[in-house]
Amino acid sequence: MIKETRINKIEEYIKENKSVSLDELMEVFSVSKNTIRRDVQELVERGDFKKVYGGVAVNDDRSAKLESFQDRQVRNKKEKELIAKVAAQFIDDGDIIFVDSGTTTIELIEFIKNKSVTILTNSLNFIVHAIPYENLNVISTGGILERKTNSFGSIKYIDLLNAYNIKKAFMASTGISLTNGVTNASPFESELKTAVVNRSLETYLLIDHDKFDKYGLMTYCTLDKINFLITDAKPEQIYLDYLRNHNIKLIIPD
Repeated sequence: MIKETRINKIEEYIKENKSVSLDELMEVFSVSKNTIRRDVQELVERGDFKKVYGGVAVNDDRSAKLESFQDRQVRNKKEKELIAKVAAQFIDDGDIIFVDSGTTTIELIEFIKNKSVTILTNSLNFIVHAIPYENLNVISTGGILERKTNSFGSIKYIDLLNAYNIKKAFMASTGISLTNGVTNASPFESELKTAVVNRSLETYLLIDHDKFDKYGLMTYCTLDKINFLITDAKPEQIYLDYLRNHNIKLIIPD
């Protein structure tokens, strides 16, 4: 078994079992202890796992839990405003866009309130904030209301999304990593987010620096599905290399 295939299988095995010993990994994958130690060290360096006595375990500290919209909104607020201000520069009059639910994407309203745009959104907060601006044509995805995130999600919206030619999608995320991609903590929203990314001509991911090397309950797309990543600080070199290799444009506010 080639190294990369083996490491991927080891990763899946650890995630499935939550915590395993090095001896168990040696037996399951029929390799030496030195080989397992090297493979485990590589996985630990990626950030999703941690060493424990005699073995390795899923790094729960990096798992982002579902928090209320209010709790998340006050965190890194200035950074989120800067990210939204930059993202708004890519929105033109006449665009049909999707605005994801999130405490960064909600900041877009202040910077597009004078534009003439059609907006599909699952964000209750965005809908409420857009009410005073008649130039914003707002279309709700509808569905089940997730009160913790003030957002809608269900399996009813797919036909609605297919009816519109979404030019640009402005997406939020609980956390991103190279192994888990772009993730979300709410299972109600994940199918919607996946459908939006697949439907849109361009996808913009709006995240602050705290979201790197973290992950939520579900992955809604791989990182290579993103066209633009807008964040407030330069990420680590491993991300820079990935973005360059996949032609993803990194945008950081001045």
